[in-house]
Amino acid sequence: MSALEYEYPSPPQNQPQYLDVAKAAFDSMAARWDLTSCNGGLKWQIFPENSYGYDYKNSISNGGFFALAARLARYTGNQTYVDWAEKTWDWCERIGLISSIYEVFDGSDDTLNCSQINHMQWSYGVGIFLHGTATLYNYTNGSSLWQKRTSGLLDRSAVFFSPYPNATDVMFEAACETVGTCNTDQQSFKAYLARFLAKTAVLAPYIAASINTLLSKSAAAVATSCSGGKDSVTCGSKWYTGAWDGSSGIGQQLSALEVTQALLVANAGAPGTLANVHLAKSTATTTINLPARSITAELQTPNTTPNIAPGVVNTGSRLLASAAFGAVLAGLW
Repeated sequence: MSALEYEYPSPPQNQPQYLDVAKAAFDSMAARWDLTSCNGGLKWQIFPENSYGYDYKNSISNGGFFALAARLARYTGNQTYVDWAEKTWDWCERIGLISSIYEVFDGSDDTLNCSQINHMQWSYGVGIFLHGTATLYNYTNGSSLWQKRTSGLLDRSAVFFSPYPNATDVMFEAACETVGTCNTDQQSFKAYLARFLAKTAVLAPYIAASINTLLSKSAAAVATSCSGGKDSVTCGSKWYTGAWDGSSGIGQQLSALEVTQALLVANAGAPGTLANVHLAKSTATTTINLPARSITAELQTPNTTPNIAPGVVNTGSRLLASAAFGAVLAGLW
């Protein structure tokens, strides 16, 4: 979809075209909409032999389908994709994956007909739904419904910022990071939230200022974190410590890359559409203020003394460093 939206050079005509691939991906997911349990939804795993996850219907699987439907709707103007996006959102709300205050929970066991919800929250979960609602807000020229949902999800993303009083607006993975239990996959989740926040700022400019604050503060913190290893530019997990925390890996590098290059998103312009799709310009220019961080019981951090450097990050100098870091890494990936 990004190749379509930002007009990458088309593949040779004898190879699959970007739109055909995107449509085929959508069609394959729509065909797996499972009515045998929970009155719908997508399973986490496709094949029964993948016992770890086959009986689980989760927010990231359905959120990815929702976001793809929203982007295809905006790109093609085809109402079918809007209908599927609405159907997927409604199903997630109905079974409780999305709460009345826009918390996005991990998933549910379909052998129990999704009667019990795993209330764990992950940053990429709220992020992927946020990108989808912002896309539909943009496509509908500021629909009050999609604006309410976009604003609500951004409000709930506060769970993943400000882990400690002297780390305001710095992104972290609330469920595992402060206690050191994030696995390899979870180390990369902040990358997806950062990307989806940046895309949301372009699609729903009324909240761009609030998002820019979150990304800027996080990128400044990343600049201090990416100072480890033999090369002195290895990135860690805990951006709020004022230094490298000793961890490293592909997830840490991806997360640092995304949050820094997200600062450049305004230069990319709005994603494109097919020539016959008309998007009226939105006149909304207001911003919202994020509420004080509110965390559900499942995500509360332990009552321990945080490992935070006493100094305060110099935002101006660190942002320059982080932007340079993002530019270098962007050329490598």
